[in-house]
Amino acid sequence: MLPDERRVFIYSHLHRYAHAAIGDLAKLLGVSHMTIRRDLKEMENEGRVKFISGGAKLNEVLIQELPYVEKAMLHHSTKRQIGVIAEQFIDSGSVIYLDAGTTTYEIAQVIANKLKKVTVITNDFTIADFLMSTSCVELFHTGGRVDVRNRSAVGNCAAQFIRQYNIDIAFISTSSWDCEHGISTPDEGKMLVKQAVIASSRHKVLVSDCSKYGKYGMFHICHLDQIDDIICDDQLPAEAINKLQQLPLRLHQVSHAWNSKEK
Repeated sequence: MLPDERRVFIYSHLHRYAHAAIGDLAKLLGVSHMTIRRDLKEMENEGRVKFISGGAKLNEVLIQELPYVEKAMLHHSTKRQIGVIAEQFIDSGSVIYLDAGTTTYEIAQVIANKLKKVTVITNDFTIADFLMSTSCVELFHTGGRVDVRNRSAVGNCAAQFIRQYNIDIAFISTSSWDCEHGISTPDEGKMLVKQAVIASSRHKVLVSDCSKYGKYGMFHICHLDQIDDIICDDQLPAEAINKLQQLPLRLHQVSHAWNSKEK
């Protein structure tokens, strides 16, 4: 197994179990303790994990997001279920926004399969490329500064493009959210885009699997009471569910299915 593949496995394992011992990871991957320590050290430098006694846990403070390819390998089955629920919010003829991300890509796939006539605005190059061949979709891409790591356009130019439109429903992705900090990001360019989307949209839906909950980035986007609906999986902590039920929003949960990349 290549180093990048090992680190994806470790990150996925930590998402599932919250923490792991170095010895257990070494046994699972069939490598030495020293190799696992090197992997964890690099992941810690990236802000993804934090060393604890004898092992590691996920870092609550998000320094940078995972690359697109790595995100696509995590919780794919759950993201697909979120996409199915999200599509049910969309009426024919609507103007919708699909934020950059692997969860919103699943929404794009369901839209294409349903052949529902809609206008889609997105800053995601992968989503735009996929929907180009979908005749029922009128497609707009924001343009702007290119974030190669996440295959999207970010920054003020993309935000200004979005502010021109009256969006019926926006599906907003995030790498970090919780009840205290709301939705946040480690990237200022993404903050500008998401804040423009929130300001321009009548109905705002956060789409996120539970692995993003409990983290926060440097840049605040909005508090959760500015969101109308959250579509997540059923692995949210009970305390989080109780807090969300006290807010003026609707929580929709799908079953969390562990895929083969996460075992």
